[in-house]
Amino acid sequence: MKPIIRILLLVSILASGHRALACASCFGKSDSAMAQGMNAGIYVLLGFVLLFWIAFGSFFVFIVRRARLSGETVPGDQDDPQHN
Repeated sequence: MKPIIRILLLVSILASGHRALACASCFGKSDSAMAQGMNAGIYVLLGFVLLFWIAFGSFFVFIVRRARLSGETVPGDQDDPQHN
């Protein structure tokens, strides 16, 4: 019984003739206040991603510097005995 209901539901959706319309920010004017706000939100999120990538890279720079100050060999150094 369930497959018949699913098929009927699918056929009714496809036969309804209504197309999905985009929201006003995607379908409307690109210079409206809503589009400008959406672009500002995208830039803020990209800024956070950039900030976290910088923090992630800085953490590894910090770890390498601490290892060099402690006298331990860092993989990839010329003094690394496994480098030969």
